[in-house]
Amino acid sequence: MAVHNVTVFKPYPFSKGQKINIADGPRQGDWEVLAVTDRKVKLRCPVSFREFEWNRFCYFIEEREGVEWPRKD
Repeated sequence: MAVHNVTVFKPYPFSKGQKINIADGPRQGDWEVLAVTDRKVKLRCPVSFREFEWNRFCYFIEEREGVEWPRKD
């Protein structure tokens, strides 16, 4: 059996009320978690207050403290 470096991905365990920032992709930006199921996550934009429900898609990268949210850029 060969040994290799393997990158492991695990879905992020969202929690209701959590403030998040998606760093890249079509959903990038600041969001608030409104609801979570095993398959879906419902997010709200803190600027436009628009709400979206998507299949769970995020994976944890890092947690930062003292970050301005929502950002004004």
